[in-house]
Amino acid sequence: MEKIQYTELKECRAGFGEGLLEAGKQNEDIVALCADLTASVKMDAFAKAFPERFFQIGIAEANMIGMAAGFALSGKIPFVGSFANFCTTRVLDQIRMVVAYSNNNVKICGSHAGVTTGEDGATHQVMEDIGFIKGLPNMVVINPCDFNQTKAATLAIANYKGPVYLRFGRPKMPNFTPENQQFEIGKAVVLKEGKDISIFATGHLVYPALEAAYMLHDKGIAAEVINIHTIKPLDNKAVLDSVMKTKCVVTAEEHLLNGGLGDSVAQLLVRNYPVPQEYVAMEDRFGISGKPEEVLSYFGLDKEHIFNASLKAIQRKK
Repeated sequence: MEKIQYTELKECRAGFGEGLLEAGKQNEDIVALCADLTASVKMDAFAKAFPERFFQIGIAEANMIGMAAGFALSGKIPFVGSFANFCTTRVLDQIRMVVAYSNNNVKICGSHAGVTTGEDGATHQVMEDIGFIKGLPNMVVINPCDFNQTKAATLAIANYKGPVYLRFGRPKMPNFTPENQQFEIGKAVVLKEGKDISIFATGHLVYPALEAAYMLHDKGIAAEVINIHTIKPLDNKAVLDSVMKTKCVVTAEEHLLNGGLGDSVAQLLVRNYPVPQEYVAMEDRFGISGKPEEVLSYFGLDKEHIFNASLKAIQRKK
């Protein structure tokens, strides 16, 4: 079986920075707002290229969301950047009222998502953000898996009219999806076809899901791996088409078990095609400090746990 290999290790946040700069060159209506983290969320290139369209708000995230809504109402396309924890949980009320409820064309871009913020510790890690934001009507939720896909997603949301939450991480991760790819919001990507189990993964766990599939292949198990980069709207057809073939599921995500991708898939299946489902996600707790790879392993967010969850799901369908 031919394996999908990554070309290099690159930061998803850097993909966002490149995508934002390119989008800014393509559309003069794009503006960017940041909450005192310009370099950390890679908005510095846009700020240098378009100083008249960049606004440093300081540590005032609620005010930043309100300003972004005002820009959107005036016809601009605002990109808001901060750590995912600070631009979602800290300002959920503002997002709910002036972005989601008003269906405002605001792009909320959260870097340093999940536990891979690592050494910054639990106060800066966020594992519940997808659940918070996907619960709001009108919101689109996107969680790309590598540098190339994050750049493509950034360009795609610039052309999408409506509120979006774009979630991405800080550390260097395998960069394995095509360069200059066409990103289609709400359209899942089948990375590997299989007949024995469906593995739906998002964000940083997509590549480990592929690695787990190769481990399963060595045991004679054909796993289908699907990259769910858009969690809302979920690609219902892709999920159901795969599950009707394999009859069992594993979902893998760098997020709490409650409220994430696994919940979305389960809701779809229980109403349409119930099958055994196992979850690779973080249990009901907060994060810890440590190197990204160590923290992922500590919480069971790695290829070994995806492999074991797959074996368990397959066993349950017999």
